[in-house]
Amino acid sequence: MKVRRLPVDTGETGWNAILPPQEKARILAGDVDADFLVIGAGFAGLAAARRLAELNGGARIAVLEASRVAHGPAGRNTGFMIDLPHHLRSEGYGGRLEEDRREAAANRAGIAFAAKMAREFDLGTEAFNPCGKINAAATRHGHLHNMDYARHLEEMGEDFKCRNASEMAEITGTDYYQSGLFTPGAVMIQPALFVRGVAKGLISKGISLFEKSPVVSLDRDRGWIAATPGGRVRASKVILGVNGHVNSFGMFRGRLMHIHLYGSMTRKLTKSECGKLGGLMNWGVTPADPMGSSVRRISGTGGDRIVVRNRFTYDASMKVGESRLSRMASCHERSFTARFPMLDGVEMEHRWAGRLCLSRNGAPAIGEVDKGVYSACCQNGLGTAKGTLHGVLMAEMASGHSSDLLDQVLGQPMPSRLPPEPFASIGASAMLRWSEFKAGREI
Repeated sequence: MKVRRLPVDTGETGWNAILPPQEKARILAGDVDADFLVIGAGFAGLAAARRLAELNGGARIAVLEASRVAHGPAGRNTGFMIDLPHHLRSEGYGGRLEEDRREAAANRAGIAFAAKMAREFDLGTEAFNPCGKINAAATRHGHLHNMDYARHLEEMGEDFKCRNASEMAEITGTDYYQSGLFTPGAVMIQPALFVRGVAKGLISKGISLFEKSPVVSLDRDRGWIAATPGGRVRASKVILGVNGHVNSFGMFRGRLMHIHLYGSMTRKLTKSECGKLGGLMNWGVTPADPMGSSVRRISGTGGDRIVVRNRFTYDASMKVGESRLSRMASCHERSFTARFPMLDGVEMEHRWAGRLCLSRNGAPAIGEVDKGVYSACCQNGLGTAKGTLHGVLMAEMASGHSSDLLDQVLGQPMPSRLPPEPFASIGASAMLRWSEFKAGREI
């Protein structure tokens, strides 16, 4: 397999920029033999490496990362590990009742494994905080979304709590939101701090992690040989934790939708500005309308800051330019100003684009895709929880370990085919623009 293109991540993610500098990258130079090779050091890849080590004591495990840990998509999300159904293609997140119950149980298995790694590597609550989250509604339309979702959660037998406008203002410091829907099972993470901490922990366990070592070809030769610009890794089995980049390996072509989301982070707020804002020091809201804005206030390493994430674009090329990023950042500034007029003069310090991957039918790109090659890709907008889960399950499959959960996930259909280009891009882009228009003030 010749890898046709390498990942492109535009803008510096604020989550990583506010952390202390990383240690010098260990780049693959020369040839390495391994029992297992994991390609990609995001949520799926790191979880796969940890589970492989648990199941195969003494095994030689290598991980290849194209850039630096936390510089790719794993360090570019908004930092929510969501346990409940969160279908970005849906008007209100939920779907069929029994399917959603199974999905919630699966997501929680992924979160439980992430929690286990957080404890094992002593990452702390700044990196991994099991505090729940709020779906925030800024309009009556959004409020009705929340009420529909609440009824669905009640049918599922799930815990939740409705928040009124006054309670939302006490939490966020702004009167922008009309209502909220709190669910206790989600986790808020500092994504760059989390994946950097897990990577460091894996290295301490003897796993070989090579950064700035993109795979340019994957060839069968008494196992598999992954070539990078600086060397090669020979392994019996390979796990691909590369999400939509799996298309670049020639797999699932014409079946995956490549989406960019955009985030911005303010500069550090002053003590006076924090006083003007009020509210809690750490909180996070996802939008009642899937096309709206996720917003977080963080307080810790890097000081008090606010993060805004909104806008979706469909990009079959899997890359966007700086001009696109600049336009999206202007939208973030408008969303920030609308919510926090008391913070006039606070500018955005960091702006970035983040890749995610969806399938038309919501199915993952998972399973043994060639003899000894396993895909843990396409998490449909829940890369933190489902990526972790899929990495664990593919490690189990590669180790000959079976479970009901593995059978459940493998029992899902293959990602369905997309219309040919340019019709897929035209149709998807039109749908995104119309959905954003309908979201209105939720953005």
